[in-house]
Amino acid sequence: MLVDSFDPLGNLYLSSVVAAIPIILFLTLLTVMKVKGINASWITLVVTTLIAMLVFNLNLEQTSGSILQGVIIGLFPIGYIITMAIWLYKVTLESGKFDIIQDSIIQITADQRVQFLLIGFCLNAFLEGAAGFGVPIAICAVLLVQLGFKPLEAAMLCLIANGSSGAFGAIGIPVAIVDTFNLEGISALEVSQMSALTLPIINFVIPALLIFIIDGFKGIKETLPAILTASIIFTISQVVITVFMGPELADIFPSLFAMIGIAILSRFWQPKNTFRLSDEEIETKAHPIGTIAKAWSPFILLTVLILIWSVPQIADLLAKSTVTIPLPGGLESPINLIGATGTALLLAVIITILTSPTVSIGEGFNLLMKSIKELWIPILTISLILAIAKVTTYSGMIAALGQVASKTGAIFPLLSPVLGWIGVFMTGSVVNNNTLFAGIQATAASNMGVNGNLLVAANTVGGSIGKLISPQSIAIATAAVNKTGEESALLKMTMKYSIALLIFLCIWTFALTMFM
Repeated sequence: MLVDSFDPLGNLYLSSVVAAIPIILFLTLLTVMKVKGINASWITLVVTTLIAMLVFNLNLEQTSGSILQGVIIGLFPIGYIITMAIWLYKVTLESGKFDIIQDSIIQITADQRVQFLLIGFCLNAFLEGAAGFGVPIAICAVLLVQLGFKPLEAAMLCLIANGSSGAFGAIGIPVAIVDTFNLEGISALEVSQMSALTLPIINFVIPALLIFIIDGFKGIKETLPAILTASIIFTISQVVITVFMGPELADIFPSLFAMIGIAILSRFWQPKNTFRLSDEEIETKAHPIGTIAKAWSPFILLTVLILIWSVPQIADLLAKSTVTIPLPGGLESPINLIGATGTALLLAVIITILTSPTVSIGEGFNLLMKSIKELWIPILTISLILAIAKVTTYSGMIAALGQVASKTGAIFPLLSPVLGWIGVFMTGSVVNNNTLFAGIQATAASNMGVNGNLLVAANTVGGSIGKLISPQSIAIATAAVNKTGEESALLKMTMKYSIALLIFLCIWTFALTMFM
């Protein structure tokens, strides 16, 4: 926050009502007026800027710096990551590797409900844990579309599935960052442990919910063994890891174990009725294990590179290449080209091109240009959304909303997850959400005599659920499935599930505080 007070009107409740205008406006533009994401973004940014300057006293230089910082982050690292992820997919498709990947998945099971559990749930959670920043949505959604899922449905399903893994994305950073805040009585390990009281319930239910969306109760009945395999293995292994090891590997190993479990199950069991999204038969053929490994190699390589990038010693070394760009208003924007996740993706693409006889360097470059042409509008949309997030943060608007919530007294635990939900809606990041609100959650908990780690965990899980409707996530998802401009339709599809999960989380968190 760059201003002297988050209560410029001398009445915190009135100031918070004004601070909520950007959120209400953006939702109204997308859902009620069905405005395209790019237009809703710039309109909301204009209104947010006026409120920040005229009401919350953010000066011109600070406002300019806030907007520039958001735009830069939208371009790098997020735009960089999305472009590289889509480029990797296009190269994999052009090289013929994806046809073999598709065959290998269908060889495990021809049932597209089970295929979704493998890709949309397990691979999604793995990539969230390994990379985050939109990589799982960008890759898994396009894989599902190629397998026959409708674009917006694939995007919606991936967003909902991502709600089970968003709390521990990018090597657990959303929770691990808590240790840098030096909050009394709060630690990343304890927050991780407290999340084990809530996330297992959500994680256990989400695979069944996803299959219900695809094929109703009939689908749940026919694929129950696969659903239970995914739910039980993922949930139990994540609980063990979060309680005894912490947040860093809480998505990576559970998703791998669940994927292996489904693959083993499929050797001995298949659904009684094979579910296909269309009557069109997909011709497949068996491939040697070496050929399958080569086909999956771009994603295997990507995973290895991301994990290498995440090793603390290597991350510290790569961090030394960070360049800081000064911005107006005393702000700055650090850029680490070498250490960025997008660079790991870039290396995976380059190696894939060099090892694919059917894709020349020139063809690879043309695929990059095609990716940029397809993605420039959604990346601009994301940049504008992040500019809104920065302006609302530095002007004190977010702080005003948080302070009002913390003043609700004994009812605050009921609203605690809502704060995280709003934080991710506005910033698009569970990391940013905890940066904004972990302190408020801890302070409110201390004042009420409630376990602060529990409320910070609720803030984190609430933020993970908020990713289902975060404009940034929606923009990434529509871009991935080549449906830019249909953000309002996708938001409408995910909203009810996000709100339903949020209501459960609020009630459950309140109940937990009664016994702790």
